[in-house]
Amino acid sequence: MKNILGRKIGMTQVFTDDGTVIPVTVVEAGPVTVVQKKTVEKDGYNAIQVGFGDVSERKLNKPLKGHFDKAEVEYKRFLREFRVDNVEDYEIGQEIKVDVFEDGDKVDVTGRSKGKGTQGVIKRHNFGRGPESHGSKYHRGGGARSAAAYPGRVFKGRKGPGRMGNERVTVQNLEIVKVDADRNLLLIKGAVPGPKGGLLIIRESIYNK
Repeated sequence: MKNILGRKIGMTQVFTDDGTVIPVTVVEAGPVTVVQKKTVEKDGYNAIQVGFGDVSERKLNKPLKGHFDKAEVEYKRFLREFRVDNVEDYEIGQEIKVDVFEDGDKVDVTGRSKGKGTQGVIKRHNFGRGPESHGSKYHRGGGARSAAAYPGRVFKGRKGPGRMGNERVTVQNLEIVKVDADRNLLLIKGAVPGPKGGLLIIRESIYNK
């Protein structure tokens, strides 16, 4: 299984032997701890639940605290599941580290994009704007919404102003430039979703399967 959770640190650049500059995102990946195993017989599917990021006991509610205590593992800030073919390959409390990846591996990275708040149609959907002249009183509006008498309403799915960003985004088929197992770091070519410090889900690319 080449899956792990990580935290986005930021972007930098590295140089290849021939002097080529490669922009990379630095990700603190793992280690993650196996907290629970799910099986077809009991849960309907095979998966492992992993935890990432230490958190103090006072920040947990009672159900979560009991969940960790039952597994006899340290308290974790984030819990996520990964589907696996055989759960018997894993043990509760086992640590999965960044060395499951190698230089050159292709991965899909999932995160939450930066929230932009409520925005108009020009910024949100790249609409054109109205004339800037003094006679025009229509500059950054969204245009006509619908016909008047019929249908007399705005169809669902119409582009308009609203919340922008803060969505689950996956960037596929990114290349791992370097794995630093000593510092639990991944250098991934290109940009990945989310702000600095944001949680990332890093999976082996579906194009490799």
